[in-house]
Amino acid sequence: MALPPPYMKAKKRFGQNFLVNDEIISSIVKAINPKVGQNLIEIGPGHAALTKPVLSLCKNLTAIELDRDLAALLRSDPFLQGLNIIEADALKFDFSALKTSGKMRVFGNLPYNITSPLIFHLLLQDDIQDMHFMLQKEVVQRLAAAPNNKDYGRLSVMVQYFCEVIPLLEVPAHAFVPPPKVVSAVVRLIPKNLDAQAKALYPFLNEVTIQAFSARRKTIVNSLAKLFSKEDLSALNIDLSKRAENLKLEEFINLAKILASRSQS
Repeated sequence: MALPPPYMKAKKRFGQNFLVNDEIISSIVKAINPKVGQNLIEIGPGHAALTKPVLSLCKNLTAIELDRDLAALLRSDPFLQGLNIIEADALKFDFSALKTSGKMRVFGNLPYNITSPLIFHLLLQDDIQDMHFMLQKEVVQRLAAAPNNKDYGRLSVMVQYFCEVIPLLEVPAHAFVPPPKVVSAVVRLIPKNLDAQAKALYPFLNEVTIQAFSARRKTIVNSLAKLFSKEDLSALNIDLSKRAENLKLEEFINLAKILASRSQS
């Protein structure tokens, strides 16, 4: 386990925790499996723990870094030839600007404080082949959760609508400097081949899940009372005694389709 020279202290305002465990780094790079000619994009390269081994395999890599001090450090590193650094906030960045090099393969050790909004931002991007992220373990559990599970929620439904979710490995706190107060995990997200009509369902599915899970202990007939009548739910063969965490993805999709059809009438 070695700190990259020169070592820069993590900045709390950016939620930085730098990965320093060589074995974990090797496992993540193996999972990403970067190859020459691929359009690889790293979010938050930090001290280049993943950047260097990935770049050595793919030869060209784009990194999005918000911290200008870290960006300058990376630019001055003679071992990072072929690295294109973009100083930007990934939450606001238009990834379509990077589509010219082929389907995007996105990866990174995401700051815990921007995980959910950044994933939602990426769900709406086109031409992403896959994503590999290090997140809090509990977030990965929520991403992959099935119905009838306490971890199943809005994030589960929204991400599983757009992507196949594959948890890969756990990462202990001591693998980072400074060590976070949580256990981390790596997940692979593979976008589904949704057409334009399916992608357009996003705002309606989002509205349904926000309503349903904002009062998750209520039965679905009560939590969704502002959006649907008992007759609406019964017409979809939804058990009125169920709670949000009991509904399958397909049932949420059918509810979203009703909202979408109403918006067009």
